Amino acid sequence: MLRQYELVERVLAYDPDADEAMLNRAYVYTVQKHGTQKRASGDPYFSHPVEVAGLMTELKLDQDTIITALLHDTVEDTLATVDEIERLFGPDVARLVDGVTKLSKIETMSESERAAENLRKFLLAMSEDLRVLLVKLADRMHNMRTLHYIKSEEKRRRIARETMDIYAPLAERVGMYEYMREMQLLAFEQLEPEAYATITGRLAAIRSEEGAQVDAIALEIKQALAEAGLRVEVSGREKHPYSIWRKMAERHVSFEQITDIMAFRVLTDNEDDCYKALGILHREWQMIPGRFKDYISTPKMNGYRSLHTALIYSNAMRVEVQIKTHEMHERNEFGLAAHWAYKQGGTPDGQVGWLRDLIEILESSHDAEELLENTKMAIYQDRIFAFTPKGALFQLPKGATPIDFAFAVHTKLGAQAVGAKINGRHVPLRTPLGNGDVVEIIKSRTSEPQLSWLGFVVTGKARAAIRRFVRQKERAEVAAIGRKLYEEIVERLPTKIGKKALNDALKRLKLAGEEDFMFAIGSAKLDDRQVMEALVPGSAANIPEENWPSQKRAIAVRGLTPGMAFKLADCCHPVPGDRIVGLRRPAKGVEVHAIDCMKLADGVDADWIDLSWDARTDGAIGRLRAELYNRPGTLAEMAGIFAKNHANVVNLEMTQRENPFHTYEVDLEVRDLAHLTRIISALRASEAVAQAERI
Repeated sequence: MLRQYELVERVLAYDPDADEAMLNRAYVYTVQKHGTQKRASGDPYFSHPVEVAGLMTELKLDQDTIITALLHDTVEDTLATVDEIERLFGPDVARLVDGVTKLSKIETMSESERAAENLRKFLLAMSEDLRVLLVKLADRMHNMRTLHYIKSEEKRRRIARETMDIYAPLAERVGMYEYMREMQLLAFEQLEPEAYATITGRLAAIRSEEGAQVDAIALEIKQALAEAGLRVEVSGREKHPYSIWRKMAERHVSFEQITDIMAFRVLTDNEDDCYKALGILHREWQMIPGRFKDYISTPKMNGYRSLHTALIYSNAMRVEVQIKTHEMHERNEFGLAAHWAYKQGGTPDGQVGWLRDLIEILESSHDAEELLENTKMAIYQDRIFAFTPKGALFQLPKGATPIDFAFAVHTKLGAQAVGAKINGRHVPLRTPLGNGDVVEIIKSRTSEPQLSWLGFVVTGKARAAIRRFVRQKERAEVAAIGRKLYEEIVERLPTKIGKKALNDALKRLKLAGEEDFMFAIGSAKLDDRQVMEALVPGSAANIPEENWPSQKRAIAVRGLTPGMAFKLADCCHPVPGDRIVGLRRPAKGVEVHAIDCMKLADGVDADWIDLSWDARTDGAIGRLRAELYNRPGTLAEMAGIFAKNHANVVNLEMTQRENPFHTYEVDLEVRDLAHLTRIISALRASEAVAQAERI
């Protein structure tokens, strides 16, 4: 553990103007506050914040960050308060400490909710000052280095999983690759101990058998470049164990089948020499097509810059080579922290965009699980590059679709997307993008995000925006149903009411506004009796259940979207023209059934609502069963009948195959009951169809 004078000397070595007295005061404060607390290792607890501060000095961070590292656990684990820290060390330190501090554990919250709320607070603080992230990453790094002291295997695995899912990707996204690699390695050891032991054992064997070979290849690379007049540093190493394991899992191959286990780093004096070195290496050894990446002209989102290539060395050995300048290497390894050393107090280039996306996700996420899911999507590292038709570059996760691209460009563009062109060719919106694709989004002002998009989008930003829109629309439509029910309930009151009665009802029910009132009615949080009592106290108190007034008029579902405020039941597939009834259960929306549906008997626990189709209601999906003769052309003839009647097939499934018949169930988009009836009549008249009926 660093002693007090050692820590202060480290800071003064790179920042002679630092306040030595304040640094000493912060060291003493954390020692006093943590007192006799012990860590799982048996060490005094204050050794942890001191070591975290030591990690910060290695990154040459400013005085406030060092003090924050020393104090980062005092508010959570001692009697210290943010106000006290502000009084002793100033508002900036207090704000940083508050940002790093976890929320107090609330017993009523689930594990995922605690994790989500901690993450929410952390990300919001990080968006205001990125030094919060630096301290948090160093805090997690030291905790991972001492993780093996924790006796509970379950707790070790939980911390390791959180590190692998959140903190290692965050370190990668800000370019702190040294932190990312060590976190992944330590988490990998806990999560996959057998794989870790096997791979590290194999690497140790290679190191002992072929250690000289790594040095020999590095020397040969250096000589080839020196002969061309380039002054370079070359170093070689085996690949990271977790990287090897992930490659084995992704490619479904064994350790022996991984051919590019060795990687080499070439450091040059300037950017021009990087490209010269690349050309020399490609002339000297055969390069592997598809493995070259130019992150100098097109840096990664986190600012990472380097040339990557893969070469075939002697005896068909594959090696990876990274070529970069000394300055690039320094910034690449410590990313955001290195940037901070170069320009104190500013947000490093390349960090604003993804942080803005994270904050948008925070605002859009509805619950803990959704926040964690969307955040993980936003910070994972495998990326592709795609361009707008005007040449603007966007980085996206592998597997991203045109919808993800549209939301990356602008949330409004994503919401209005109706089609896409990739490299000038029309494609479905679910098409995965490739590296270097030029993507043109076709939009319409009347378009809206579709619920089905959630089935294929991969970015957290797109998923959060779609879910936000769906929730808003669903709430608006539930409130619309609630308003129709409210108007029908008002007609049953013994007296006419005005705006004052409505405002009084809101106060009695403790609701914020009229929209909340209508939503509560539509979502069955308030029944008819409660609504009447709130509007006119005493109006429903003495009415027995058997004399309860029935609904006077049917509620029309026109203008509402199936799947939002109401759902057309799968058991009877009602279409416009059917007599329909709604089952309303709290927080589940309205389920619409045909009046003769056998499943209605299961609805005794629900409120029944008399519903109607408006004359202008859009079509619905009807289901029919058709028995076809088992001979060539019968299926085509049935499809022809659908086409002639302008009905689109949504789903077709063979349910029974028994000579001489094949039985199919077909879901069709139809305008109304008359349209469906004509199609069934046409099927029955066909020589290809033995029987057809609606189901």
